[in-house]
Amino acid sequence: MAITPDLAPARTAAGPDRPARRPSAVGALLLRLHFYAGVLVAPFLVVAALTGLLYTATPQLDSMLYGDQLTVTETRATALPLSQQIEAARTAHPDGTVSAVQPGSGADTTRVVFSLPDLGENQHTVYVNPYAGAVQGQLTTWYGSTPVTTWLDDLHRNLHLGVAGRYYSELAASWLWVLTLGGIVLWWRRRRTVRGMVTADLAAKKGVRRTRGWHAATGVWLSVGLLILAATGLTWSRYAGGNFTAVLDTFDAHTPELATGAAVPPVGGHHGGGSAEAAPVDLAQADTVLKVARDNGLSGAIELSVPETSGQTWTVAGIDNTWPIDLDRIAVDPGSATVTARSDFADWPVLAKLSKLGVQAHMGRLFGVANQILLAALAVGLLCVILWGYRMWWQRRPTRGDRRALVGATPARGAWLGLPGWGVAVGVPVVFAIGWAMPLFGIPLAAFLVVDAVIGGFRRSHA
Repeated sequence: MAITPDLAPARTAAGPDRPARRPSAVGALLLRLHFYAGVLVAPFLVVAALTGLLYTATPQLDSMLYGDQLTVTETRATALPLSQQIEAARTAHPDGTVSAVQPGSGADTTRVVFSLPDLGENQHTVYVNPYAGAVQGQLTTWYGSTPVTTWLDDLHRNLHLGVAGRYYSELAASWLWVLTLGGIVLWWRRRRTVRGMVTADLAAKKGVRRTRGWHAATGVWLSVGLLILAATGLTWSRYAGGNFTAVLDTFDAHTPELATGAAVPPVGGHHGGGSAEAAPVDLAQADTVLKVARDNGLSGAIELSVPETSGQTWTVAGIDNTWPIDLDRIAVDPGSATVTARSDFADWPVLAKLSKLGVQAHMGRLFGVANQILLAALAVGLLCVILWGYRMWWQRRPTRGDRRALVGATPARGAWLGLPGWGVAVGVPVVFAIGWAMPLFGIPLAAFLVVDAVIGGFRRSHA
């Protein structure tokens, strides 16, 4: 991926310099688009890379900051009944309603989640030693994430600026794939061999050629990972993500709903149509629900979702996001100790599976530590590519006394005028469709074209 390769002759990996040739209209257009996109979007990519790099370390940060809450120092062969652990958490945290429970195993504590109206999307999570029943602490969490993970996630997604901040990350993701693919095409036009594509121009000792070689070859090595990051990041963005959701709606490819609701009423129970106030949930049923879940194959890390009122089924879901992931779900009637509904990950639609796997990979969870290392390498590599891109812009500046400039000149405008008619006829609708699907690609592109045309017209009229 190259921000602004010059038009000087290049030396291939296998031979001497080739004579300079006039770029085609397509090549010139890609060069100008790549240059301006790189210069203007790169700052947003730097922020995304830096915040993403910080986020990759959240599992280790959680262990360092919250190890006393998350883990136990001594394990035993068997844990206390889950209902007893929940009661210990309720004693330590009498406010709120128990909404979910994640049973602890091995060195992990049991997490009892309390919902409180004044917390909004956040919850209070109480951590209980599953073997001794002692409460080890409490944290304000966001869908299970610790405070530091929540803070870094919010920093990466929206810079703690709310809805307005989400535009930065969507803009970065919307243009990252354009820069990546455009850079590959430009580098291929220069190198023409696979070996030349994946190696820097080592024959160049210094200057823009050497910088361009490192910039472009590194971009090629990172390209697959960057394209995956762009695609997965866009799936939960505000505008492009909404269009992606519409596609899932069209193909009925969402995560299947689990049929939950009223449990089977006991014999002799109330069958009237009155509106008596519902009784609270008996949390002692957690032991039965846990046993049913284990007996029905949910053997890994799970979360029990407590129904709002008595007489409804509990939901038990696998929450292991490390490959091979375990996301099977069941609805359990605690009265009859039976499974009333089931949804296995293996039965999800293909698009729903790919979306889930992509999100987990983007967040560094899918392959554990290896996933974290890969994401960190992509972030550092992207920062290097951007740095080399700006360095090329500076290296290409005129240095003669009568032509000095701070940075290099921009590629010539008007390249699209040389495109063949069929290219315009095909390209315009395609670009329009992509711009509609990804507005933070389409709107900046349209703005660039308008501004570029106005500036070009002004300069021609004053030439």
